[in-house]
Amino acid sequence: MAGNSIGHIFTVTSFGESHGPAIGCVVDGCPPGMALSIEDIQGDLDRRKPGTSRHVTQRQESDTVEILSGVFEGKTTGTPIALLIRNEDQRSRDYGNLIDTFRPGHADYTYWQKYGIRDHRGGGRSSARETAVRVAAAAIARKWLHENHGVVIRGYLSQLGPIEVPFQSWDVVRANPFFAANADLVVKLEAFMDDLRKSGDSVGAKITTVAEHVPVGWGAPVYAKLDSDLAGAMMSINAVKAVEIGSGFASVAQRGSEHGDELTPEGFVTNHAGGILGGISTGQDVVVTIGIKPTSSIRVPRRSIDKQGQPVTVETNGRHDPCVGIRATPIAEAMLALVLMDHALLHRAQNADVKTSTPKISGSSKKAATSTGKKSTAKIDQNPTEA
Repeated sequence: MAGNSIGHIFTVTSFGESHGPAIGCVVDGCPPGMALSIEDIQGDLDRRKPGTSRHVTQRQESDTVEILSGVFEGKTTGTPIALLIRNEDQRSRDYGNLIDTFRPGHADYTYWQKYGIRDHRGGGRSSARETAVRVAAAAIARKWLHENHGVVIRGYLSQLGPIEVPFQSWDVVRANPFFAANADLVVKLEAFMDDLRKSGDSVGAKITTVAEHVPVGWGAPVYAKLDSDLAGAMMSINAVKAVEIGSGFASVAQRGSEHGDELTPEGFVTNHAGGILGGISTGQDVVVTIGIKPTSSIRVPRRSIDKQGQPVTVETNGRHDPCVGIRATPIAEAMLALVLMDHALLHRAQNADVKTSTPKISGSSKKAATSTGKKSTAKIDQNPTEA
């Protein structure tokens, strides 16, 4: 199956199925000499893994990562890094009724039509289980980006079904199962999810990710834009149906006098562009928001067809997330990290020696990152270090 790799220099190729013996990936292009241990990766995997609250699938996976290659005496060698995560809690019997039928909204029908064969157990390759290895690979990228450029990548739930979740503080994101940056709404979100789970239905979600301290200059014109690569990477996440950079769809109603981010000697005034202009990073926070559709596997009876084209009724009874968006924040962060890492190395390869007479704007405020219409307090660096 083609289409299992992402990146140009920092390349990640994933493999495995939801109910196979293991899932994993090969990370190629990581610079040598960076200290790397299992602990550097496991923390991010623990944030994504199933069974962490009553609001997500109760499949029990430790998601323990194994480093099989590419690390010697605790440091990356510059050779491919192979990561493996063994599946521990498959219940394939839950999917016996799906051997000959297709779930509405799922990839069952398209996989069957394309390949003439499909793994019906948990969706096989199309399962969200595959995203665990993206998070593992991205932990390597996040570490390198932070150590070499000070880049910090974070995300939060900005909407759950019909409930908008305004940003309050990063401090509470890890203190609740929703990755919500608003402590006042956690009780409401829990009650909503309890009712939803009892109904057997599902909803979607919106996740906002922010990369702070991204240097100016990453990305390239036309077909290699930073934002186009980000959009493609985010859309590769299962169930993602929309991507916004900066103000996104809100920019449709804005006037040019409002949307265009003015520059002053003190920095950019706003960040409607989401930290990217002309496909190239501005030095402001890179802000990407994704829209995730409702989970396709639900207990509510739905009309479908079988392999012979005959009408059937499908009711899925396995262990599923009523909202896959609840666990999607670490995944969205991972895809942001993988794209930034690749563009950092691409920039270093072609443009490391570029110098300009115009001072660079370094950094951006947290306010500008989480609300693209607010004033940025970024300052001009009179003696910039080249990105």
